[in-house]
Amino acid sequence: MYMIIAWRVMFLLMLGRKCPDMPCDAVFSDDEWQSVYVIVKKKLPPEDVPRLEEMVKIIAGLGGYLGRKHDGPPGPKAMWIGLQRMSDYAQAWRTFKSVKKPPG
Repeated sequence: MYMIIAWRVMFLLMLGRKCPDMPCDAVFSDDEWQSVYVIVKKKLPPEDVPRLEEMVKIIAGLGGYLGRKHDGPPGPKAMWIGLQRMSDYAQAWRTFKSVKKPPG
């Protein structure tokens, strides 16, 4: 199980570096990237899907990556923690979308 998780973390980090202009919805579900975007940016998700490089940095930021000028690219530990938080946010996002407002 840990091998699968480690593979996904490293795959996302490498893909974010090698294909930064790829739309992030190629590797993240809409619920995943939209929930993280809304929580971090505090605004509605954009019509155009963000670039993968941007979303990798945002998700790694949830895990402690600061993204300062002199910092290198995000590492696996920050990405792993960020992915855990993203999973929680996506689950909440799906739940809130499925709840209907009471009449009145």
